[in-house]
Amino acid sequence: MAMGLTESTFGLEVIASDKVFFRGQAQAMNLPVIGGPWMILPHHEDLIAILVPGLMTIRQEDGTEMEAVVSSGMVEFVNNSGKIFVHSAENPADIDRVRAEEAKARAEERLRQKRSIQEYHLNEAALSRAMSRLKAASKYE
Repeated sequence: MAMGLTESTFGLEVIASDKVFFRGQAQAMNLPVIGGPWMILPHHEDLIAILVPGLMTIRQEDGTEMEAVVSSGMVEFVNNSGKIFVHSAENPADIDRVRAEEAKARAEERLRQKRSIQEYHLNEAALSRAMSRLKAASKYE
């Protein structure tokens, strides 16, 4: 379907390593990127960007908002169509808070230990993901 300049939506796919999290039309999306969140609206300029763990919000075609806690990944937005590739995407209401707290504690402990710089960055990413999951899940308690 050809997209006209007057249309107020764009095509969007959010693909996690284990599932297609979202496929459809969106009015807007807010993405966690280095330096802070980015809002993407219809007819945004073409881009490729790196995503960091955090909360992504999609305003769907009908105006309802969908949130997802995403891991690191990337977004490609070309010709009024977005594709997001992430390791994981979760609905905040589905997050097991106890498990997320345990993952946070493990990541904090690993960061306290003296390890290689690569392990430090991996543990820092794990901590960031756990904290994002906990923050999003707290809205649904």
